[in-house]
Amino acid sequence: MEHGRDPCPYRILDDVGGAFAIGAGGGSIWFAGKGLRNSPRGERLAGMMTSIKTRAPVMGGSFAVWGLLFASFDCTLAAIRKREDPYNSIFAGAATGGVLAARMGPRAMAQHALIGGALLAGIEGMSIWLTQKISETSQAAAGPVERAVPPPVSATLGGSGYLDTSTLVDSVGQNSFDINQASSEFRTTND
Repeated sequence: MEHGRDPCPYRILDDVGGAFAIGAGGGSIWFAGKGLRNSPRGERLAGMMTSIKTRAPVMGGSFAVWGLLFASFDCTLAAIRKREDPYNSIFAGAATGGVLAARMGPRAMAQHALIGGALLAGIEGMSIWLTQKISETSQAAAGPVERAVPPPVSATLGGSGYLDTSTLVDSVGQNSFDINQASSEFRTTND
């Protein structure tokens, strides 16, 4: 299941309501402009309001039907395939486009199914790309991760702070290396 989404039966109702709101809101803006433009001078405000009241709910209803079909197909595909991935949305968009064009014949159904699938493939692709870019940006903004250097083990446990290095050999394997001597030399040069 996707993060932040309701389970399928509730998702359908959520998508229908959201689609109606988007359609009615967008339709209000669109038909307000049409009402203003097509009304005679002096009656533009009344023409705008009439246009919004008569046409925006119809646009919202059309969007709600699309949302109902899409969400139903998406949930059906998720139940059949037993996985939630972008392919469900792409195939649901194709099925929705085909069903909405069913009254125009099989050729129109195929064309609208192709358009619906391509539209949803573009939306899903952009969503995936945008998610990756936001993730990269947030990781880059966080900067490199700074790690704390732990204190020497022997000093932490109450010892002298020096390690037994009698068995350490340098990387070539020829000369022995005494870390205690090196650390003493380092302290005297920095004091």
